[in-house]
Amino acid sequence: MLEFSPGSRNLAQWLDYQLQIHPQEVELGLARVAQVAEALELLPVPGVSVVVAGTNGKGSSVALLEAIYRAAGYRVGSYTSPHIHDYRERVRIDGVWASQSQFCAAFDAIEQARGDIPLTFFEFGTLAALLIMKAENLDLLLLEVGLGGRLDAVNIVDGSLALITQIDLDHRDWLGNTRETVGKEKAGIMRAGRPVVCADRDPPDSVINRLRELGAEELVLGRQFDFDISPSANNWQVHLGGNTLQLPRPALTGTGQLDNAAAALQVVDLLQPQLLVSVVELSKGLRQVELAGRFEYQPGDPPVIFDVAHNPHACRALAASLAQMGPMDNCYAILGMLADKDIAACLEPLLGLFDGWYLAPLEGVRGASASELQSVLMELSCDKPVVICDSVQEAFGKAKDRIPHADLLVVFGSFHTVAAAR
Repeated sequence: MLEFSPGSRNLAQWLDYQLQIHPQEVELGLARVAQVAEALELLPVPGVSVVVAGTNGKGSSVALLEAIYRAAGYRVGSYTSPHIHDYRERVRIDGVWASQSQFCAAFDAIEQARGDIPLTFFEFGTLAALLIMKAENLDLLLLEVGLGGRLDAVNIVDGSLALITQIDLDHRDWLGNTRETVGKEKAGIMRAGRPVVCADRDPPDSVINRLRELGAEELVLGRQFDFDISPSANNWQVHLGGNTLQLPRPALTGTGQLDNAAAALQVVDLLQPQLLVSVVELSKGLRQVELAGRFEYQPGDPPVIFDVAHNPHACRALAASLAQMGPMDNCYAILGMLADKDIAACLEPLLGLFDGWYLAPLEGVRGASASELQSVLMELSCDKPVVICDSVQEAFGKAKDRIPHADLLVVFGSFHTVAAAR
């Protein structure tokens, strides 16, 4: 078991320390983090492991698998990023955040093991997650890639299988400007002879070509597995190989969530020899799944939707989800974004859905100012009222005060935006 020394740094101090020593120039590759993992005897990871990469849908996919396997009585560890409110959200053991003591003990062990090997903030977190999980005697590890796949710290783990979610453009400076280059990076999590499940109906050739080069089992949504939507609003049929399952729809709503759920169910089907799950347990997991900030509806006066959509693909999905709700007379946006995102491509599909915009800057050097967001809306010929605010909290408060009887407020644009308003 990890042992916590009361005299060492607390969690906030550890995170500040990691930010301070974060290398100014990151040496790409897995050699550094793998060397520290070897010193800590973290590899291979125990039990069954699923490594998840993709542009959108990673967090939802992990949440779905976590809910299903917990409903079946298995011990599950989940590693996701970024967090919304609290760093501890990143590591969950059976749905419960890891404690400050667990993180501090893990960071202390990593600091002792690394010597003079530089580690990034994310690499510290990934190693801590693996250390915490190693001490918990888990049946299943669910590991979400932070960025890309090929060079991400999570990729030191040879997953029992790889799950690739929807692929689109984001983090262009790191991953490239085409779906093919992005797909090549995501494909880096694949392993020779091990299954690959893909939730993208039109995956880039770079993904399929690499999969076949490795001799991996190919399971792509719309090809080897698929689903139909039932006339009943509460059910759907999932086709896995020669079997069709009639199941309740997942509690996660919004465009793309059935794709994520179908891929999660394909993962469950593949793992049945090791981790048996009944149809009753599948149904229970789908009904119980929860995840903050993914088309998350909060009733009230006015009601609010929180969505972390921050790239064009996710914003198109948000637009489709809002359109499916039917016409609304008073729907307003609360928006904050990072300046390095494709802001125009994110906002264009949403222009006709909002009756007004409340714009706010995000803190930090990467945050876009409210005036920058306003300029993009003007370039897109937005003819709706715009309110400039000094913070997301102010924007959210003003919107609620000024339009208490609005049909809907939609908070989106970044994890930071949702965190500030939620």
